[in-house]
Formats: sequence, structure tokens, C-alpha cells
Amino acid sequence: MKKVFFIGAGPGDPDLITVKGLALLEDADVVLYTGSLVNPDLINRSRAPLKVDSHGMPLMAQIDLMEREVKADRRVVRLHSGDPSLYGAIVEQIAALAERDIGAEVIPGVSSLFGAAAALRTQLTLSGVSDTLIVTRPAGKTLKSDMLPELSRLGTTMAIFLGTERLGEVLSRLECAPGTPAAVVYHASWEDQKIVRGTVEDIAEKAREAGIVRTALLLVGGVVDPETSGFRRSVLYS
Repeated sequence: MKKVFFIGAGPGDPDLITVKGLALLEDADVVLYTGSLVNPDLINRSRAPLKVDSHGMPLMAQIDLMEREVKADRRVVRLHSGDPSLYGAIVEQIAALAERDIGAEVIPGVSSLFGAAAALRTQLTLSGVSDTLIVTRPAGKTLKSDMLPELSRLGTTMAIFLGTERLGEVLSRLECAPGTPAAVVYHASWEDQKIVRGTVEDIAEKAREAGIVRTALLLVGGVVDPETSGFRRSVLYS
């Protein structure tokens, strides 16, 4: 069965794509990508004669393009920012391709979540602080409701995607202590990366003052400030 390769492009730094993903990208005949989210330096590493920015392109138009090209015996790569499994919308694409007798192979990537943790030089799970990571997003145009208040009461690490444009509103709904450490990481691993640290109480204002209004990740929890969180040494190395 002919197939499309769904590849995680990584968080932004073009060197943070996997070796397998880069090899497939370099040898692709067709690359479909979202221009606003994928570093153009990475796109330029592909020798594909056809590179299509899918921004604003309807789903079925993308499926039609992939079907046409893959059935013409061309290697088709669908490049997603970060890792395709987090808010990547790959399942609907794979299902639509399957209806046309086209398979799919998914190559994982480095999520912006991990890029942000690296930028902060911390762990998302930290002994004595949090052994649980919650990945979520706020309600909005494409999501009717969320569980931000309930999840924030658990006292674990929270990674909140897709909420930068309404950061103040998102933070006002969290029901953890106002002094809980928080960080906003803009464009993790890109050359213009910005990191703002603070607390649930003041991080929205600090991010606004830094000019961060989009394309950022919010991290909440003691892991953001490990030096004051009272973490314990890992049993593995004790």
C-alpha cells in the first residue's frame, strides 16, 4: 500500500528533527507543511520540487493533494510542528487517506513541551515535587469546555498549550496557590526564544510586558523553579 509520511518537525531548531525524519524530508518529492509553525530553515533542507504551505488550506484539499502525488509514485511528507501526537490533527488525515487506500507512517518529533523544559533547564517530573504531568489546553473556538480549574487543584506539573492569546483569562481560572511557580516560553528552541518566569499571580502581566501574545507554552508547577521547590535526589543516583 502506498503511504504518506507524517513527520514531527521538532519545536523550531532545525537540528531537533530526528535522524529518520530528516532523511525522509531530504528525499521527499512533496512536502506539505504549516508555514507559520515550521522553521523555514528546515523546509530548505528538503530537495523536494514541490513544497506546499498548508496554512489556510482546507483538509480535503490537503488530502486531494496527498492522494494525487502519492498515487503518482512520489514520496509525500506531511510535516507537523513539534510532535504530531500533541494537537497535531493527524488522525483525521490518516482516516481520510485510508478511505482512499493510502497508508500512513508516523515519525515522532521533539515536542515544544520538551523544548520548553530544556530551555528552563528543568524536568517535567521531579522527585519530591511532581511525579505527574498534565498536558491540556483551554476552551476556545474549537473546544467547548475544559477542566482547567479541576486539573489545577491536583498540584502537579501543568503544560497548557494554545492559550497565549488569552493568558490572563486562562491563569485566572487556575485554582492553585497564587504563588505557584509559572513560566511562559515563546518559540522554544528558535533563535528568537523568550523565557518569562514568575508565578500564577504575575506571569500574565510579565508575559505581556515581554510582548508575548502568541506561539508560547505555559508551564505551571514547582518544577518551573526547582531550586526553591524542595526536590529530592533521584533514588536511581542515591
